[in-house]
Amino acid sequence: MLLEDLFRDTIRTLWAHKLRTFLTMFGIAWGIISITLMVAAGEGLKVGMTKQAESFGKDIMIVFWGRTSLQAGGLRAGREVHWTDTDHLAVQQEASACRQVVPELGHNLNVRSQYNNGSPSVNGSLPTFAEIRSLKVGEGRFYNWDDQARGRRVAFLGTNIKKQLFATRPVLGETIHIQGVPYTVIGVLESKNQDSSYDGWDVDKVFIPFSAMMRDFPNKPPLTSNVIDRLIVTPRSLAEHEECKHQVRRALGRLHNFDPLDKEAAPIWDTVKSAKSFSLLIDSMKYFLGAVGLTSLLLGGIGIMNVMLVAVRERTREIGVRKAVGASGKSILRQFFLETMMVALLSGGTGLAIAYGLCALVNLIPMPPFFGGLLPTWQVALLSFVLLGTIAVLSGLFPARRAASVDPIEALRYEAGG
Repeated sequence: MLLEDLFRDTIRTLWAHKLRTFLTMFGIAWGIISITLMVAAGEGLKVGMTKQAESFGKDIMIVFWGRTSLQAGGLRAGREVHWTDTDHLAVQQEASACRQVVPELGHNLNVRSQYNNGSPSVNGSLPTFAEIRSLKVGEGRFYNWDDQARGRRVAFLGTNIKKQLFATRPVLGETIHIQGVPYTVIGVLESKNQDSSYDGWDVDKVFIPFSAMMRDFPNKPPLTSNVIDRLIVTPRSLAEHEECKHQVRRALGRLHNFDPLDKEAAPIWDTVKSAKSFSLLIDSMKYFLGAVGLTSLLLGGIGIMNVMLVAVRERTREIGVRKAVGASGKSILRQFFLETMMVALLSGGTGLAIAYGLCALVNLIPMPPFFGGLLPTWQVALLSFVLLGTIAVLSGLFPARRAASVDPIEALRYEAGG
């Protein structure tokens, strides 16, 4: 039988059993749709949560000061340690695995414009703080190294505090008074969705140069005026982040006489470690959802096998007649195997098209900040078709071999007796 005739005969056979063919194809298509949608949902959640986390800062560690839990250098445990305004310079020099080490000091202060006032958090740090903490400029600019060197009284406003102080009015070049001290507004933060914080949302803050912060608004007794709140640290690479953390504690331990192994003296919020744990959780969820979809696909493959076995039984006389007039077992096997592959691949392709179409439609809807939408990948499509092809081959092999092994005399006698 020519390949063209084989295809035509296969289509005619499938069309003659439309309902059975449809139900079989639906099982396979549903398996493909399940795998694609479930893995796409997992990928969308991962992308959305990653972007959300990066709005706080990418691969950063926040080093707080604490209280010693171990004795060191003849000093008792339980002693409070504090970082100072020059610690970042020594740590940066000693911690070769760390890319950036910047200080930060913040207070809730009275801030007023000629239109309104409030008590937001006013934070001072170095210009690189904007890059580290993902502070994108919406208007104007962030303060620079010249502002830091000269101790200029310039301010960068979060979007919410800008609205509170100025409503919809232009703000660049306007003057605000922080605790009565005049500062010039040079920029406004771009609106951001922040999923975590250690001292409040960035949109509610006022940011000023570190030098101006230490001069105008230092800590008050019982703390000394050179004490800061924390250090913000980034590793040179993800591979070096543990070494960076170790080097930071070692440098601070030398500066403040505590054991570098004393984690209570220098507690660290490690967002790198948190991101890895979250990524592992999401990947595990994707594998689980993919396994559920694969189960549906396997059940569809079993359905194909059952249907084709029924088809072999129903078409026993046809097989006997064809073999009696000279059809080889190989051609019979090829026909039934082709029917199985056509059902599987056609239903799989349809299922994949429907899944991608549903993803595109869903992605037209506004998504919550933590969800990136349904994001199917080419790897998922490739994996689906590899699995589908494997299942199709396995589910079609046994019925096809059974059809090819039918004895023509027995087949004709069986049908005649039936």
